[in-house]
Amino acid sequence: MLRKTGFLLFAILLAMLAACGGTEEEFGSEGDAEDFTNYSDAVNYTITGIEPGAGITVTTEKAIEEYDNLAGWELEQGSTGAMVTELGKAIDNEDPIIVTGWNPHWKFAKFDNLKYLDDPKGIYGGEEVIKTIVRKGLKQEKPNAYKLLDQFQWEVEDMESIMYESAENDVAIEDAAIQWVQNNPDKVEAWTEGVEDVDGVTVELVSTPWDSERASANVVAEVMRQKGFDVTITEVDVAVTFEAIATGEGDASLAPWMPITHQSFYEAYEDGFEDLGENLTGAKIGLVVPDYMDIDSIEDLKPKQ
Repeated sequence: MLRKTGFLLFAILLAMLAACGGTEEEFGSEGDAEDFTNYSDAVNYTITGIEPGAGITVTTEKAIEEYDNLAGWELEQGSTGAMVTELGKAIDNEDPIIVTGWNPHWKFAKFDNLKYLDDPKGIYGGEEVIKTIVRKGLKQEKPNAYKLLDQFQWEVEDMESIMYESAENDVAIEDAAIQWVQNNPDKVEAWTEGVEDVDGVTVELVSTPWDSERASANVVAEVMRQKGFDVTITEVDVAVTFEAIATGEGDASLAPWMPITHQSFYEAYEDGFEDLGENLTGAKIGLVVPDYMDIDSIEDLKPKQ
């Protein structure tokens, strides 16, 4: 009797599952269910960012405002080093993480599994360039400095190689830049073509305090010193960078990212400096995730409930 009752209950259970469409085949395996990860919840509706006031920080704050599905999200601001540390920990454990990203940056040399999320609203823009700006009057007062600065141009991979060498081998970025100059005489020759040697002419380069700009500033400073210039590098916040060149307190900066990242600062001071054009092309900013995350667009993220 008990056996018959058991069979009857089992048959009823199967009938109920069939009626509800609840077979294992229809629902999928447990592993299939895990494929539908709510990444927004997994990262606690938080984007891991860098320093307050940085161009990528300002743009990400705008993205949170412009994308309806980012309503309720937070941008965790800290140091660039802390962001990369958190990224490394997440990758080691294959955990979800969303970070503010940009090229050139050495994390793309360290981690070969990163991807940008599509930005349908174009908040982060397309390809960025890094420009050289100089104070008005520099060409007349220091023509050889002006000529070298005007001829300076390099590639994303050049900048990233210096940053990676510094970060991975605990080498001061100044030393990594000097070594790069020694290893790339052809590029240095192109930058110094027609530039005469000088005797102690002073030049002040104004830079932002990030390794990408430290790399370019120290490379150019080393090349200028080889031509006899007395070069100093002053690191300041982004807004002060543009102000310093526009007011003549500094001679030049290799740090402006355009047309999006530093647009507001550029437009605020553009009447006070001369734009020598691009010193690097192919730069990019946006939100970055490891490629094991099955997500492709900012719009795939879910708003905070």
